[in-house]
Parts: sequence; structure tokens; C-alpha cells
Amino acid sequence: MKQKLNIVLLVMMGTSIVPVTSQSVLAESGIASTYSTTDGTQTASGVKLDDNALTAAHRTLPFGSKVRVTNTKNGQTVVVTITDRGPFVPGRVIDLTPAGAQALGFSGLAPVTVQVGE
Repeated sequence: MKQKLNIVLLVMMGTSIVPVTSQSVLAESGIASTYSTTDGTQTASGVKLDDNALTAAHRTLPFGSKVRVTNTKNGQTVVVTITDRGPFVPGRVIDLTPAGAQALGFSGLAPVTVQVGE
């Protein structure tokens, strides 16, 4: 039996979640930020923060989720693993480690699309 997927469009504080090409893929657009504390700080998932790892923080995605993040200014893409919670600033959709931000060609802030799913 095929499951019916209901997709809801959410607009909140400049953040949107919209369907992409597949029923099992969602995209979220907004601002990405670079975050870092001291290497080795424990994240919300229990994994130690590593500035050189391709990991990120997201408010709601399950820990261990793989997401494709695309810098909409330059088209560069990276796949990161969600290991922490955040960002907690309106309009920001994901916090990336310095390695993730570098892979996308930015430091600080950048407009991105976050794709979740297959």
C-alpha cells in the first residue's frame, strides 16, 4: 500500500520548507552560519565537536541525518551530518562547522538551500 505524503509549506521568520523533485525530499532555504566553540566540546547528540568534520546543527532534524547544503550564491554543495541543535537566530536554517562552510566557499553567513532526503 502506497503511503500518502502530506507536505505543508511553512513560512516563519524568513525560513521556508518547500517540496523538491521527489516526494521524499524536502528543501529549506535561509541563511547558514559558521559555528565553532572549542574543538572537543560535546554537541547535543553527544558527539564531540570537530571543526574539521563535515557536521552541522539543525533545530529539528534527527541526529545522524545527512543533508545536502548548497550555497545559492556560488552553487557549491556539501553533504553534512546533523550532530547538534541550532541555530537559534531567526532566519538561520543551519549552523555549519568551519570545514562545512569552507567547502561551500564562505565564512560567516551565506544564503543556502538545505535538502533532506533521498
